[in-house]
Amino acid sequence: MPCHKSGRSVVILSGASLLLIILSFADIFIGSVSIPVSEIFLYFTGAPSNIPNSVILSEFRIPKMLTAILAGAGLSVAGLLMQTIFRNPLAGPYILGISSGASLGVSLLLLGFSSIFGAVFSSFVGNWLIILAAWLGAAFVLVIIFFVSTKVQDVMTILIFGVLLGSAISAIVGILQFLSKAEELKIFVLWTMGSLSGVTKEQLQVFIPVVFSGILLSSFQIKNLDVLLLGENYAISSGLNIIRARISIFFVTSLLAGSITAFCGPIGFVGIVVPHLARFLMKTALHRTLIPTVAILGANVILISDILSNLPIFSGTIPINSVTSLLGIPVVILIIFKNKI
Repeated sequence: MPCHKSGRSVVILSGASLLLIILSFADIFIGSVSIPVSEIFLYFTGAPSNIPNSVILSEFRIPKMLTAILAGAGLSVAGLLMQTIFRNPLAGPYILGISSGASLGVSLLLLGFSSIFGAVFSSFVGNWLIILAAWLGAAFVLVIIFFVSTKVQDVMTILIFGVLLGSAISAIVGILQFLSKAEELKIFVLWTMGSLSGVTKEQLQVFIPVVFSGILLSSFQIKNLDVLLLGENYAISSGLNIIRARISIFFVTSLLAGSITAFCGPIGFVGIVVPHLARFLMKTALHRTLIPTVAILGANVILISDILSNLPIFSGTIPINSVTSLLGIPVVILIIFKNKI
């Protein structure tokens, strides 16, 4: 039986990896400007090719494809960690209010300070400043959650606290939106829709190691995650330091979700749906199998969403958050009925 499961896992991971390669190529190929397949192959082989097409590939489509892979993998791993620690099928990477914290940081930057200092400040607001603001906002929430987790033993109480904290922050963001000017509000709303195309090659030099570090750190939590899956009472009896394990997992989740939100804006439902898809395919709850599976499947889901958002049938690019929501909501409804929540 173990050999059968091992063989099944290898086949599924191999198939998902092959699909990842195909979707990556398709994501590069599809766009507002038509680039022949031969030109794409010439670009990767280093042979002379059409210069404008090479610029489009190197400056826009390849960074967008890499961003999609990293965002999908990171959000899915973060979602798996949250569903395990809370033992809740609807827990996601933003359940602790991390996304709301990032939104607060960006809203204070775009809607707060720019309103106070005027157009002069707005002209200096760049992508890096928005990313820093989102990181600081997510870190602010993380510090609060860390403090609460050291004082509260019940993990469900922490879950409820995270939801309430996120709601309170969303209310503050709503007030800032109400008081802001139209041009400031437009920039903020566009950020909340999520975007993969805004990450530049220079920003990828930070984004790639941060997300890889988060996924690598999650693999160090495999033993703790497997024990926590059996309940905190069992974990305590087995000698696990609950507080330390909880803080470590919260940190990894915040690193992944906070960074991805900072660079790409909020991207919903991927972190909730993909872990369920991985469990369904792998027929296991062991995290040494689930972590690589959700990472690859999550990358595939975001790539599919990005391809759909850039189809020629649309006059422009559909916000990635809208596509992932439309794909994820039916799955979440199925999860609710299945678990009778």
